[in-house]
Amino acid sequence: MRFLYFCRLGLPLVFKSSFDKANRTSSKSFRGPGMAEGLKILEKVKVAYDIPIVTDVHETIQCEAVGRVADVIQIPAFLCRQTDLLVEAAKTGRIINIKKGQFCAPSVMINSAEKIRLAGNPNVMVCERGTMFGYSKLFWTF
Repeated sequence: MRFLYFCRLGLPLVFKSSFDKANRTSSKSFRGPGMAEGLKILEKVKVAYDIPIVTDVHETIQCEAVGRVADVIQIPAFLCRQTDLLVEAAKTGRIINIKKGQFCAPSVMINSAEKIRLAGNPNVMVCERGTMFGYSKLFWTF
């Protein structure tokens, strides 16, 4: 209901959802409807509410199909340095949001963003995710 409330206010809104939660901790956890069905659902939301869509990709093979629906392609934090994935996402021409891996210093993300730019896509942003010190201490670096 809050979603509809914000839509009615005319505030800029971006809808983020995942068709596949490939990074679930437990193999027994629900991962989502899969790419084909998930992208259909995301496209329905995009059209019905006339809002931009963000979703993430985990494999290079997903980028082209996701790029036909999503306005922003998100790269998960644990994949933030994967060159092939970054380049393939960049080829879609969509805005690429790279989540900073908690294992990376903020300065490392310059290289990830540069991979997008060198692939011909200037539309890149980086999302802060904090930094891990030890196994269970997450600190925000902003």
